[in-house]
Parts: sequence; structure tokens; C-alpha cells
Amino acid sequence: MDNKIIKQNLIGKERIRSNNNKKKKKKKKYEIQPLHLDIKRQLTTRSERVKCVDFHPTEPWMLTSLYDGTIAIWNYETQEMIKTFEVSSSPVRTAKFVSRKSWIVAGADDMYISVFNYNTSEKVISFEAHADYVRSIAVHPSRPYILSCSDDMTIKLWDWENAWANIMVFEGHTNFIMQVAFNPKDSNTFASACLDKTIKVWSLGSPIANFTLEGHTEGVNCLDYYQGGEKPYIVSGADDGTVKVWDYQNKSCVQTLEGHTQNVDAVCFHPELPLIISGSEDGNICLWHSNTYRLENKLNYGLERVWAICCLKGSNSIGVGYDNGSICIKMGCEEPAISMDNSGKIIWAKHNNIKTANTKANLENVKDGEIMQLSVKDLGSCELYPHSLTHSPNGRFVAVCGDGEYIIYTALAWRNKSFGSAIEFVWATDSNEFAILDQNYQVRLYKHFKETEVKLNTPMNIDKINGGTLLSVQSPGLLCFYSWDNGDCIRCMEINAKNVYWSDSDLVVIVGDEFFYILRYNRLAYQKALEENIQISSEGLEDAFEVLSEVNESVKCGFWVGDSFVFINSSNRLNFTVGNQTNTLAYFDQNMYLLGYIPKDNRIYLSDKDINIYSYSLPQSVIEFETAILREDFESAKMILPNIPSEQLNKIARFLESQKLYEMALNVSTDPEHKFSLSIQLQKLDVAFEIAKELDDISSWKKLSEEALNAWKFDLAEECFRNAKNYEGLLMMYQASGNIKGILELANATEQAGKNNIAFLCYLLANDIKKCIELLIKTDRINEAVLFAYSYMPSAVPELAQMWKASLNNNKVAESITDPIQNPDLFPDYKYSLMAESAIQVQNQNENKFKTSEYTKYKGSLDWNLIEAMKIKMQEIEGQESKPTETPAETPVEPEAPETPAVESTEAPEQQ
Repeated sequence: MDNKIIKQNLIGKERIRSNNNKKKKKKKKYEIQPLHLDIKRQLTTRSERVKCVDFHPTEPWMLTSLYDGTIAIWNYETQEMIKTFEVSSSPVRTAKFVSRKSWIVAGADDMYISVFNYNTSEKVISFEAHADYVRSIAVHPSRPYILSCSDDMTIKLWDWENAWANIMVFEGHTNFIMQVAFNPKDSNTFASACLDKTIKVWSLGSPIANFTLEGHTEGVNCLDYYQGGEKPYIVSGADDGTVKVWDYQNKSCVQTLEGHTQNVDAVCFHPELPLIISGSEDGNICLWHSNTYRLENKLNYGLERVWAICCLKGSNSIGVGYDNGSICIKMGCEEPAISMDNSGKIIWAKHNNIKTANTKANLENVKDGEIMQLSVKDLGSCELYPHSLTHSPNGRFVAVCGDGEYIIYTALAWRNKSFGSAIEFVWATDSNEFAILDQNYQVRLYKHFKETEVKLNTPMNIDKINGGTLLSVQSPGLLCFYSWDNGDCIRCMEINAKNVYWSDSDLVVIVGDEFFYILRYNRLAYQKALEENIQISSEGLEDAFEVLSEVNESVKCGFWVGDSFVFINSSNRLNFTVGNQTNTLAYFDQNMYLLGYIPKDNRIYLSDKDINIYSYSLPQSVIEFETAILREDFESAKMILPNIPSEQLNKIARFLESQKLYEMALNVSTDPEHKFSLSIQLQKLDVAFEIAKELDDISSWKKLSEEALNAWKFDLAEECFRNAKNYEGLLMMYQASGNIKGILELANATEQAGKNNIAFLCYLLANDIKKCIELLIKTDRINEAVLFAYSYMPSAVPELAQMWKASLNNNKVAESITDPIQNPDLFPDYKYSLMAESAIQVQNQNENKFKTSEYTKYKGSLDWNLIEAMKIKMQEIEGQESKPTETPAETPVEPEAPETPAVESTEAPEQQ
């Protein structure tokens, strides 16, 4: 066994600590602590024997292939079956997703490979692939290839872009081949497990195996490649009940894991956690630490024999197939081990490898909510699997905690500074102080990397510790704060706290389930108690904290920016507090994790679980300004305002509007729409008019016209109606005010705009009957023009009737149309209508129009019957033939108002 293998076996048992001058090295041994992984069951199904399980890479789907010949897709988030496919009457032993083609590829005991489209449920193809049972299928990660292995002792390579041609056959095993798997680090090679007790490694270009790994005493059922880091490892399981880890570069067995009592049928390396997972016909799932090879846990869900295990890359989910169904479990949390110092240097862990990047290099083109393109570098490796990474307050050190241990590294050179066993690790505000929660759940304090003599009188059953200005200890129903210097209990509170966040100004947030408190630490009260030798009780000082506010928001993670608390809530909203108010900065559709705030950049930095870095602008001047406004310190706010970046002014204006400071908001805002809204609220209609000219949209003009009418500013309302092309509003104004000039202008404008109904009404109100008739003719409404002329201009009826007849294609209908000239007997009162028309023309030419004072005299004019009035007048003239001075019949006569007034009306009379 070479030095590299020996070193791997010692991981977790011995730590090498080097001092700054690298001259001395010490070793320390202590008890190895197990991984602390919460296990949550996401899905449980009952079915026939499940021979294979697979995860979709992007959808929350788990694929199961069953002994009864079917395959099924389950949604492990909703616990619902999505689809089922009838593949064969024989057992389906293998099935895989091919997401880039929306396919499922399945192999069965009928020796066929079948392909289905999971979107359309259609069968793409089915072909005979082997001369015996198809045991396993592997999909190439990038090329259009699949591998299949069979009880016929062959492995075949298929090309789906070449009509599923069999482009190579790999032979060399002497028994049933149980599984094949591509190497994720070199997809041109793959490995196979066989009941001939061997594992063979192959290349796609050669039908002969590169080499063979021998060591199992019984048939090998399963294998998997290690996906992380530098380890060139394969794990295998066999009928001898053992799990073996192989180094395929050295072609040697690294470790044999013994813990199962029957055949091992499924193994895999977890892609995210330091785990080897194995399943056996004894019904147990064994979780082995992939670094120390110790057995971490053993799970049994009572579903009889285990046949298949799969893991989802980028997730902590694990799928398991049993005799009586399948399950999907989620292990641990997906929060990344990542930390950022005050300069913008980010350090994170990918398995045991430590990566680093700096946000400063890409600040020029960074935009809110976009993934930052960072230059990633390898910083080194960590001797334990990191659960958390935490920078010291000054950024010089990084504490890594995991596997029940901690190591403190220098941030720049990544050298061991200190180490020990601990369940949790927290820093004080001084980078030379920290505290740990040891395996006995006792809190131990350190200063200058040496344990102090300070002892804490802590409660029983400690759940968690938090660092900061004071050291806080959480236990069920109790939260206690202690002094770093002497261990005094500053204050104990009866509260179920989830987390504690300290600011640099003695502000602290205590987070509960659906709320958080903002408190201020009264440092002077504690110092006074020390100076006066006041005995501090076990409950601490009653006036040590002042409650400032309670906020009904959940907190997933957070930190302080000055006096503002920035946090992400359970709805994935990025919020920040100003006083007792909460403002939303951004919304997310996935879980995000806060990294920190860089004052020089004025930006908040976040990460998702895949270590994609995002940022959002939040200048401190904005927080200071809003805080001053809430304190009604308007002078300070006025002084801060010039320091606020121009792109933040609109947010400031919205904030001022929420505080009902509309005048200030109007002066600050740069958004024309917002300024328009504010000027309307302030009734500054002249300002709103100038802004509306800049916006030049109909909705603004419409809103302003309404406000102008309400304020009795008719000239402004008319201008707004005109700019908004609100012809109905203009018609209302001109008609109500009797503005004949405006009506004529509106008639011309609406006719050009094609608003013919309004144009017609305008011409009618202006007594321009000729224009009304011309408009009807222009719009091909000649029949209506004839009827209209008969009422308002009888002299035009004969000509219009002939025009109407000429426009008709139906001769019979045209012949039925007549006019007063051709058939005067059908129009007995036509001559009187001509007299009435002539009298009205005389009246319209008269400059002395009806006056407002004559309203009572003419208000019933709409009810006058001019034809009857003309008949009566003509009879009077004909009866007085002896009087030579009488007016001839053909002379137009102005009708007089009837003696008996018509029914009173509230409407103004229309001139006839």
C-alpha cells in the first residue's frame, strides 16, 4: 500500500499542525466523531420488485423499473406518479433517463432494448440487443452512445444517431455481466462488474479490456466511479457480502468494507457528500465515510432486499429500489460550505477541495441579479469534509468544521493554524478569540489559539452556540448570553431561538420560527455592574438588553449592514430593515445564501447551492438616509442625500412616498411616471402637465384631464383632452360651453381621424346639414343620407334619391325607390317642408341668434311641428286675398312659438 493510500487511511485520525515557521510539527489523536446528517424521507412507493432507479437531472423525477415489466416516473416532491410505460412481459432490469433527447432507455429479460419519449409517451424504437437478459445500461455523458451488458457475457456499444447501430462488442468476461458504468473523469473509458468475480476496465476504441481488478471471492454485482477530487477510485459490491474500494490507476484494492450479511447488489459514491452507499439483500443500506471508511449509519426501511441505489448530482437525494417498492431520501442540507471576507475574497469547499475567487475583478459590468463571472482558483485541500467555512472577523483565518472536528487555516496560504474536535465553532468579534462546542456538549473558549480558563455556567442540552459581541448558547426554550472575557452570564431569556446575529454597534437580532426581535445591548449597564461589584445572578442583568422592535418575518440567513439587518426569508425574498420597517430588495425562485456586504462596493453578495455568485446594490448612504427620515432628522437626511448614487434615487423616492413625504419624493425622484403620480397627489397640475408632455402617453393625459376638470381648470382639461385624442371629452366640453368654433374644429379633426359618428354629431350641432349629408355619402351610407335629408334638407332629397338608385345593383329594389319630383302625390307636404327649410336658412343667417334670456320662450322648440305651422300660415294668407299687402306664399315665414308652452325640459333648446 503506497504512501497516498496510507495517508487516506489516516484522515480523521491524525492531524498535522504546522506553525508559521514550518519548523515544528505535532500530532494529536482524539476520538473520531460521526457525520451529523439529517435524513428525511421524500418519497415512499409500494410496488413490484424494483430492479433499477434513476434520477432526472433537472426535473424532480425518479424512474423505477419493475420486475412486472413496467417502468414508472415518480415526482418525489409531490409524491405523485407522473407516467407509466408497459415495456415487456418480462422483468425490466435496467432503465435510464436520456434527458437531452427526452428519452427513457430500458432493457429487459426479453433481450430487447426499448426507447420511449417521456413527453409524448410514444415508443421511439425497440430492438433485440442481446442473446440473453439485458442487465444494465449506461448512457454516455456527451456522445450519442449507450452501453448495454447481458447474461450473454458481452457488452455492446450502440449509436442512436446511426440508426442504433451496434458499433462495437466487448468480450472477455466468462459469466453474467451485471453492470457497466462510464468513467466521469474520462468518458472514453468504462468499467464492468461480472459474476466471474472480476471488474474490468475498458476503452471505447478497443474490444479487449485494458486491465482486470481481482479480489472479490464471489461474483461482483455492482460498481460505481468516484466523481470528485483527485481519487481515481471505483467502488464495487459482491456476493461475498463485502464492498471494496479500488484505485484503478494503481490497480489495487484500497479498502474492504464489511458490514453486510448477504449479497451486496448496489453501491455508489455520493456525488456531494463524503459517503459510500451500499445496499444488500439483507435489507440494509450502509453509509460509509468515503475518507475514513468507517460505518456512519445503517438504514432499514422494511421493504426487504435492496436491488438498486442511485444519487443525483448536485443534490443530496438518494433513490433506493427494494423487493416491495422504492424510496427517495434526502441527507443533510444543501447549503454550501462557503464564506466571504470583508475584502470580497470568497472561499468554498467542493468535497475536500478548497476553491477561491475574488469579487473585485468583475465589478465594472456587474448587474443586480446576474451571475458574476469569477476567476476560480484552487486554494488547497481540507483534511476533513467541510460542513461549514467561516472567516475570522479580520479575514486572516478560516475555520473549517465537519466530521466532529475543526481546523483553522490561514486564509491566504491555506496552512493549518490550529485544530481540534468540535461539533460547532464560532468566532468572537476579536479574531484571536473563538469558542467550540465539544463532543460532550460543553462550551470551551480559546484566545490566541489556546484554551482559556474561563468556564461557563451553561444550561443543559445545548443545541447551538453563536459568536459575536457576546457568546450566546441556545437550548430548548432558553437563550443565554455570556461575556468572552470572564464567562459572566449577561442575560438569559426564555425564548426558542433559532439563530443570533450581531452588528458592530451592539445591535442584535434573535430569530424565532416566524419572527425576529431587534435588541440593543446595554454595554454600560454591564460595565457599571462590574465597577460596583454587583453580584450577577444566573439570569443575568435585567437591563442588559433593550427591545427595539419585533418583526413578523421568518429568517433563513442574515447579517447586519450598519444599523440595517439584511436577511432572506422563507419565501426567498431578500429584505432589509430600516427602523421597524422591512423593505424588499429582490425575489428569488431558488434557495439563496447570504455571503456578506462589501462597503466599498455598496453591494450584497449571495450564492446558490451550486456556488453561482450573485450581487445586489445596497449603498450604506441609502440606509443612513432612510434611518434619518424615520427619526425625523430631516437636516441629516438633507446632508446625506447628495451621497446617494443616482440609480438609487427612485428607491429613495418610493420610500419617501411611503412616509407620505410627497414633496420630498417629488424633488428626489428621477422617474417621470413616479414624478407625474406625485405631482397629481400634490395637485401640482402645472408640473404634471410638463411631465405629461415628456411622457406623452394617453393614460397620463387622461388622468391629468380628470384632475383638471375636478379642479375647474377647463383650459388645462381641454389641452389634455386634445393631447389624449379624447374626442368624446372635447365634445362634452364644447357642447356644454356652446363653443361653436371648437365644435367645428373637432368635426374636422374627427373626420380626418375616421371618427365619423363624432364628426357627424359635431356638424349637426353646428347646423351644418350639408356637411352631415356629405359625410354620410362619403361613408357609403346613402340610404341614411336620403332619410336624413328628408328631415333636415328636403331640397336635396331628389338628387340623393337618384344617387341611391344608381348605387344599387338590384334593379327591382332600385325601381321601388321614388322621390318628390317623380311622384309628388306620395309626398303631399313636400312643398311645405321646402318652405320650412327656407325659413330655417333665413333664421340661421340672422346674426341675432336665440339668447339665453329667451330660454323659456324657446325651450319647447323640439316639439314644434313646422310643417303644420307652414300649412296654417299658408291658409291664413290664402284667406286674405283681398289684402294686397299680404306676404306672398312663396316668401319664407318665420314660425312663431305656440301660445301654450310645451312641457318644460331641463335641456337647452336646439335651434331649428
